[in-house]
Amino acid sequence: MLNLPRWGILGIDLVITVISIGIAYLLRFNFDIPPEEFKFFQIAIPLIFVIRLASFFIFKTYAGVIFHTSIEDAQRIFYAVTSGSVFLCALTPLVAPYLDYHIIPYSIIIIDYILMIFLMVAFRAFIKVMYMELRNVHKDKKNVIIYGAGMQGIMTKKTLDRDMGANYHVNAFVDDNINLRKKRLLGIEIFPAKHLERLLLSSQPDIMIISTLSIPAARKQELVELCLRYRVKVLNVPPMDKWINGELSFKQIKAIRIEDLLERAPIQLNFSNIEKQLNGKTILITGAAGSIGSEIVRQVVQFNPKKIILLDQAETPLYEIDLEIRNNFTFCNYETVIGDVRNEERMRNVFRTFHPDIIYHAAAYKHVPLMEHNPSEAILTNIKGTKVIADLAVEFEVEKFVLVSTDKAVNPTSIMGASKRVAEIYIQAFNSSIANQKRATKFITTRFGNVLGSNGSVIPLFKRQIAEGGPVTVTHPDMTRFFMTIPEACQLVLEAGAMGQGGEIYVFDMGASIKILDLAKRMIKLSGLTLGTDIHIAYTGLRPGEKLYEELLNVAEHTKPTHHKKIMIGEVRQYDFEKVKADIDLLIALFKSQNNKKLVRLLKDLIPEYKSNNSIFEQLDQ
Repeated sequence: MLNLPRWGILGIDLVITVISIGIAYLLRFNFDIPPEEFKFFQIAIPLIFVIRLASFFIFKTYAGVIFHTSIEDAQRIFYAVTSGSVFLCALTPLVAPYLDYHIIPYSIIIIDYILMIFLMVAFRAFIKVMYMELRNVHKDKKNVIIYGAGMQGIMTKKTLDRDMGANYHVNAFVDDNINLRKKRLLGIEIFPAKHLERLLLSSQPDIMIISTLSIPAARKQELVELCLRYRVKVLNVPPMDKWINGELSFKQIKAIRIEDLLERAPIQLNFSNIEKQLNGKTILITGAAGSIGSEIVRQVVQFNPKKIILLDQAETPLYEIDLEIRNNFTFCNYETVIGDVRNEERMRNVFRTFHPDIIYHAAAYKHVPLMEHNPSEAILTNIKGTKVIADLAVEFEVEKFVLVSTDKAVNPTSIMGASKRVAEIYIQAFNSSIANQKRATKFITTRFGNVLGSNGSVIPLFKRQIAEGGPVTVTHPDMTRFFMTIPEACQLVLEAGAMGQGGEIYVFDMGASIKILDLAKRMIKLSGLTLGTDIHIAYTGLRPGEKLYEELLNVAEHTKPTHHKKIMIGEVRQYDFEKVKADIDLLIALFKSQNNKKLVRLLKDLIPEYKSNNSIFEQLDQ
């Protein structure tokens, strides 16, 4: 029956037509058709048969694939039956004067109309359900709990019902609202959230879908940890603005990510202060194609600047962020500029052409082991590149220069960290020097730890290794790192830049440090794998320049609070600008010699706390 041809479906619809008119007559006369009406009944059947056949041909009710019946098929049935019944209603009074009687009473037409729609739709729905049941007879149904009994929970349930091929069965809703306890939604009982663990034990679901968006980050972490303990997979429903044409698709319900577990409560920003600084201004963002730079671009766009200059030397990533802005934002007054921050002539032309008001300097080499093998390049980009942009900022009277720095600049153990610390020192000393001269530019440094999902983050590496079946490589079982999301970090950069008056090193509250080993284990659990059975962890040892623990301040530094609880000002050592400038000029001049040992030795003279770790340059510390 599931493979019925079109003529077979048409034949069944015509049988339904005869059955429907027969039932209509029986109902109309209380199952006892009078003899005088029976002769009219014999005339009515062929007449209705011909009219229905014509309407079925006109609206092609037989054309759909019956086991994939959809709302469009129901609409065709509605139009076909309605047009046929309307025609019957119009025909009856027209022929009545010639026959001295009504062929079919209006009451029978109405009953027949309702029955026809019901029976035709019910027939198709029955065939579809039978098809789905037969197709999935050998599959194990996945039991699902939906967390959140609001509108998104309802839409999630309907999406699962609609996508029956996915073979999910929702057996419970869970909600934090205790007033919903023991109530039912779409025929399914709603349980209070405090009974979730008991429900996981009793119903043993395969999946829990978190449909609500209002759930705090800490609460979401609790729920996921509880589900992982009972080997229940956790999925996430995206925000409604990401739904396709306002409708949720099953494919949009994704597995929860490690980033979702590490995120914290939303940051409260002083938007008016940030908008006051950026509105109507020309903004230069260096490293605009990188993880941090591109997110700064996305956030700056929202504050209606006059113009944004996206500067990077990486052609393809710059092209990609260009496409993203073009496709996802209405803002169009921006320039993508390919250029190297180390090239003074090229940068001077950029400043001369666009005259930026605000600079976010995110351009840097940041991969620690790579820079340990290429110290001269780290010095040229992270130090000279910063110096070039900073010098031009003063020359062209830029209002503010915001340096994006790193926690690896604190008590550095690597070339990368040391080079970023020198960059911090230069712009801090420069700010003091020009402040005495009453020059316009204000220099501000922002310092934070690892960001989730950045190009250099361990998370994309772990994801790739898990997808490939392992092993997941961890350098050391005791290694810890600070983490924050890219949007959170960039929001704080904008906030710090807006509040800064020049010379500050802003230190962000990164929360508690996270053990990399624990991070790897959680990611393996989230992937539905069992550590030691499906996949294992391999320890590779510290890489050149790495240290076990990152810091946001060195032992000689202290902080003082700001109006924002997540941003503090580091009270750091002050440097004489002329001496710093002379040392940096000498460091840059040494690039031509390509003598890494001389370069690193001078770097260590500049930063006494710089002690190499797991590196060939450790010998210089002795």
